[in-house]
Amino acid sequence: MRIVSTPVVITTAVLAAGTVLAACGGGGPAASPSASGTPSATATGTTGGTSGGATGGPGRTASPSATLSPTPRQVRTAVYFLHGGNLSPAPRTVAPPATAAAALRALLAGPDGYERGHRRGTAIPSGTTLRSIAVHDRIATVDLSGRYDDGGGSLSMRSRLAQVVFTATRFSGIDKVRFELDGKPVTAFGGEGVVLNHPVGRADFEDLAPAVLVESPLIGDTVRAPVRVRGTANTFEAVFRLRITDAAGRVAADVRVTATSGTGTRGTFDVTVPCRAHRAGAGTLTAYFDSPKDGAEVTVDTVPLNLTR
Repeated sequence: MRIVSTPVVITTAVLAAGTVLAACGGGGPAASPSASGTPSATATGTTGGTSGGATGGPGRTASPSATLSPTPRQVRTAVYFLHGGNLSPAPRTVAPPATAAAALRALLAGPDGYERGHRRGTAIPSGTTLRSIAVHDRIATVDLSGRYDDGGGSLSMRSRLAQVVFTATRFSGIDKVRFELDGKPVTAFGGEGVVLNHPVGRADFEDLAPAVLVESPLIGDTVRAPVRVRGTANTFEAVFRLRITDAAGRVAADVRVTATSGTGTRGTFDVTVPCRAHRAGAGTLTAYFDSPKDGAEVTVDTVPLNLTR
C-alpha cells in the first residue's frame, strides 16, 4: 500500500468548507431589500470563475497557502451524496493532515439517518474501502477496493464516480481525480465501460450536478438572518431564485440571483439573503427558476436547515 499523500487543509477561507456566515455583510454582496422592508430582493453573485476553478471559491476547502494560522484540529468539509439523481453535499468534520482521505472515507460510509430521512442516498456499493490517495500536480490518484465497481448500470457507475470526484475536488489542492482499483489503474470502469483513460474533474459530470448546486449552507446547518448562500449554477441567462421557508411554512425570504455565467456554462454565486423567519426551527432553502417556456416554477433542489431568530 502506498503512503497516503494529501494536502493539509485549513479553514480560514472556509466558505468552501460549508461554514455558514450569519453576520451582516459577512463577505458576500447583500441582496437589496425592497422599499417596504420585506425580504423579497434581488441579489447578484460576485465570485468569478466556473466550478472547480480558482482555489477558495464556492465548494472548495482552503489549502494551506490560504492562511498563516496554525493548523486546526478539525476541518469542516463536505461529502457528496445523491438527491433526486443529482449530487448533493452534506457536512462532515475531518482531522488534518489526511483531510482528503478522511473525507473520502466519510463518503464511503454513506449518509447518516438524518440525511437518509431527507432522501440523500449513494450509488457507492456498501463495503467499498479507500486503499490510498496520493496527490501530485493537483491530481489525486484514488485507489479504491474492487467492491467499488460492483453492480449497477451506466448511470450508477457515473454517479459513484462523480461522488468521489466532487468530494475530492472540494479541497482546493485537487482539481481532478485518477482512479485505481486494488492498486491497478482504471481505463474503463464497470461493465458499462465508462472511459477513464485520463484524470476527470467536475466538468466531466456536469449532467449529474443540479442546475443550482448550493455549497453553503449545507443540509442540517443552523443559520440566522441574514443567510449567506454560495455555490454554482448553470441556468438560463444565469438567473434563478432562492426561497427560504421557516418552521411555520411561511416564506422568510425569496430573492432573485444572477450567477457569473449560465445557459450552458456553470458560473458561481455568493449572496447574502435578508431573511425574516416567523418561527424558529426546521426550515428549507429552495433553489428554483421560472421556466422560460411557460413561466412555471421549476424546483432545482432543496436544503433542509434549522432557522434561528
